[in-house]
Amino acid sequence: VAKDLALQLPALRDHDLSILGKGRTQYFALHGKTGHLVVAERIDREQLCESVQQCVLRCEVIVEGKI
Repeated sequence: VAKDLALQLPALRDHDLSILGKGRTQYFALHGKTGHLVVAERIDREQLCESVQQCVLRCEVIVEGKI
C-alpha cells in the first residue's frame, strides 16, 4: 500500500489510513512497519463464497490528509 501510494513509511504513519471491507469482519489490515496489506482475520472461502466459482474479497484503502 505504501508503495502504491508512493509514500515512505514515516509519511504513511502521519496519515490516518483505514482499510474498509464489506460486512462486519475486517479481513485486511495495514502492517505499520512495512506498509504491506496483510490478512487480519481468517478467511473461510466456503463460508463467504459457497455457491460462487470465483471468490473475490474487495476492500477500500482510505487515506485522510494530504498526500
